[in-house]
Amino acid sequence: MNINDYIGRTLRVIIDRPMGSRHPRHGFIYPVNYGYLPGEMSEDGEELDAYVLGVFEPLQEFEGECIAILHRLDDVDDKLVLVPPGMQFSDEQIIVLTEFQERFFNTVIMRSENPDYGP
Repeated sequence: MNINDYIGRTLRVIIDRPMGSRHPRHGFIYPVNYGYLPGEMSEDGEELDAYVLGVFEPLQEFEGECIAILHRLDDVDDKLVLVPPGMQFSDEQIIVLTEFQERFFNTVIMRSENPDYGP
């Protein structure tokens, strides 16, 4: 994945797992809105997933700025991190907010200020 294709861009995602919903197989509750970027395929053969941070109500879709990519070193399913325009989150905040799912993977945060950090 080329982070320059996503970081800093405004993207529209479809939310298929709104905040408060339960994962269909694993049963955990989504503490943030989670969805996908329509038409953008990930290396796992499905549409590219995205966490939406900074919005505290369940959504059906969201348009916001991509501030980071969560790159899984032990999986091919990278995740975008989207926020409302102008909002920022530290790496530590992103880790805490996505821990419910990312704790099962060896994940690094990729940002534009570190363009050599990634595959």
